[in-house]
Amino acid sequence: MPDETAPLYEVSDLTALDFDPFLREALRAGPLVRVRLPHGAPQECWLAARYESVRFVTSDPRFSRDIVGRPLPTMNKHFIPLDRAVSFVDPPYHTRVRSVVSSAFNRSAMAALRPRVQAVLDELIDAMIRVGPPADLVQHVTSPFPSHVTGVLLGVPEADRPRLCTWANAVLTRAKDEDEIERARQAKEEGSAFFADLARRRRSEPQDDLISEMQAAVSSGRIEEEELLALVTLMAFNGWHAVRNHTSNMVYVLLTDQNLRSRLLDEPHAVPAAVEELLRWIPHKHGVGQARIATEDVEVGGVLVREGEAVYVSYVAANWDERVYPDPHLIDIDRDGPPHLAFGHGPHHCLAPLLARLEAELLLTTLITRLPGLRLAVDPHEVVWQKNVLIRGPLSLPVTW
Repeated sequence: MPDETAPLYEVSDLTALDFDPFLREALRAGPLVRVRLPHGAPQECWLAARYESVRFVTSDPRFSRDIVGRPLPTMNKHFIPLDRAVSFVDPPYHTRVRSVVSSAFNRSAMAALRPRVQAVLDELIDAMIRVGPPADLVQHVTSPFPSHVTGVLLGVPEADRPRLCTWANAVLTRAKDEDEIERARQAKEEGSAFFADLARRRRSEPQDDLISEMQAAVSSGRIEEEELLALVTLMAFNGWHAVRNHTSNMVYVLLTDQNLRSRLLDEPHAVPAAVEELLRWIPHKHGVGQARIATEDVEVGGVLVREGEAVYVSYVAANWDERVYPDPHLIDIDRDGPPHLAFGHGPHHCLAPLLARLEAELLLTTLITRLPGLRLAVDPHEVVWQKNVLIRGPLSLPVTW
C-alpha cells in the first residue's frame, strides 16, 4: 500500500551552497528513511543518508543498478539513460566495460598527463589576464578548462568541444517541461551520433587518445560498439559538467572564506588537503542520483528493505554525517577521518577521481600563486547560480585581481 505519511522530497534550487534541509532531517531520522519522490510510480522508496548506510547499500551486491525499464520513483520528469551505459548495469558486465579505460585514469597516467593539463590551464589564465579585470572566471577558466582536458584525453577536436558542453547542459538537467525533456533527448542523440562518427574515423586513423584505445577494444572483441558510445559519451558529458561545477564551487569558497584563503596563500602545499575537505563539504548535488533495487530482502541498519524496493543514496548527506565528521558544517582542512564519498562508493564509484583531483589541485594552486590578489568583483550574494542542474555551481564568477 502507498505510504502517504512518507515525506515528499522535491528539490528546489537552494541558495548558493546551502545544505539541503531535507537531507539534514534525513540524517537525524535513521539509517534509512521512507520518502516519496515527485515523479514515477510508485512514488515511495527508501533514502540512505547516513555514511555507513550509504556505504553498505552502494557496495552490497544485493542492491542492483540494473534499473532501465523498471517502474521507479524519480526526482526528475525525464530519465534518459545512455544505451548500454555502465551506470545502469552490475558486475561482471560493468567491470568488463570499465576495465577498458581504467588504465587511462591511474596514477601513472595522471602523472604523464599533468604537464598537458597545466599547459591548458596556463593558456586560459593568460587569456583572462590579457582581457583584464573584471572578468568572469567561469567563462574564461573553470568552464573551458575541463572541456579542453576531457577533449585532449578523449581526442575530441578543439572546435567541437563547445558542442559537448551544450549537449551536457541539456542532458544533465532537472527538466521542468516537455520542451526541456525533448531537448535532452535530442542532445543525447546528437552526442551519440558525434562520437559514433569520431570512433569510425579512429578505426581507420587511430591517434594517441582514449577513443582510439576504445575503438581498438571494439575491434578485438573486448567491448561492443554500443558500449563504447555509452561510455565515451558519459565521460565527455560528466567530465565537463561535474568538474566545471566542482572547481567553480571551490573557487567561490576560496574567495568567500578568508581563513581558507589566508591558509592556502601561506601554505600552497596544503591545497591537496583543502581539495579533499572541499569535496566533502560542498553540497554539490541537487537531490539524489540513480536508484538501486533490492534483489532480495535485505536489512540495512536494522531496517528491512523488501525485494523489489528502490533505495536511493545521498553522498552529499553522508559527507555531512556528524557521527563520522564532527562539526561537519565547518571547513577543516586538517580534519581526520575516513575518506569522503564525493566520488561515490562501491563498483559504481566515479571513473576518474584522480583526474578530477588533478584538475582541482592545479586550478587552486595556479590561481593562488599567479593571482594572489584574486577576489570577487561583486558581493557574494550577487553571484548568480545555475538553475535546474543536477550538479550545483555558479553561473558566473565575476573576479578582479
